[in-house]
Amino acid sequence: MNPRAVMLDRLPLDRGDLDFAPIRAEVDTLVCHDATAPTAVAGRLAGFDVALVNKVPLDREALAAADRLKLVAVMATGTNNVDLDACRELGIVVCNCRGYATPAVVQHVTALLTALATRWQDYDAAIRRGDWQRAGTFCLLDYPIAELAGRRLGIVGHGELGRGVARVAEALDMEVLVAERPGAGDIRPGRLSFEAVLAQADALTLHCPLTETTRHLFDADALARMPGHALLINTARGGLVDEAALAEALRAGGIGGAGIDVFSTEPPPADHPLLADDIPNLILTPHSAWGTLEARRRLVSQLAENLRTFRVGAPIRRV
Repeated sequence: MNPRAVMLDRLPLDRGDLDFAPIRAEVDTLVCHDATAPTAVAGRLAGFDVALVNKVPLDREALAAADRLKLVAVMATGTNNVDLDACRELGIVVCNCRGYATPAVVQHVTALLTALATRWQDYDAAIRRGDWQRAGTFCLLDYPIAELAGRRLGIVGHGELGRGVARVAEALDMEVLVAERPGAGDIRPGRLSFEAVLAQADALTLHCPLTETTRHLFDADALARMPGHALLINTARGGLVDEAALAEALRAGGIGGAGIDVFSTEPPPADHPLLADDIPNLILTPHSAWGTLEARRRLVSQLAENLRTFRVGAPIRRV
């Protein structure tokens, strides 16, 4: 008999535009909840063999109480919301999804990078304020525009996403600098030390996981070592950047601009340092880099594959 499955947080994966038929074909029952509060997790896992989860935390207590649970199918790549040690001890398989959003994230990084270099958001606001009309000239050049060709792009995290961004950067005639892991004793061929990339890159894009060693990797000291014109793009995890330090660096002109898609708290509170209205050349997006319809359809397809292979005893994408 096929397993019974519960999806704990359908939103924002599905905005009413996805077909879950491939998933339903692999289970006997699929119960979907738009969202699940931490206090409701244990109750909603009861009686189910499979939990499909995106960002809802699955801690040891909830997992131990779910006596039928055999598979956690993570509807994302990151698994920091799942107690993997508890799953291992309880014999619960954990599978994630990988590479489904690469084209979407690469596109988003490219858009942030080009927007910051050409100051799109500032010129759009200037036209709406009437600055161009008052200037009376055929063009407005109040904000400095930089060409990306010939500039150096530093990549921190050279997995599938980092490599995808590198290919686009090379097409833009940028020089790609791949950073070695921070603190690494040996520098692998084709890479530079993290410190060297920090000092040399005209723009930096982050694609590494959030761990205890990478938390606040870009703190006030790291930001101060970047060139004053450098751009910082973060579509990975908010905790990689000390957000208060970034706000101050941008205000002081310590770096040239930043494009941020991820925050340490999501959604950010009203008093979040990056939401202040006096920060120049900062573009914020709401953790949306991954979310194209095409990427979300690929995610559904991978989830169905994960369920099918688990059901026949040969799970793929196992964490």
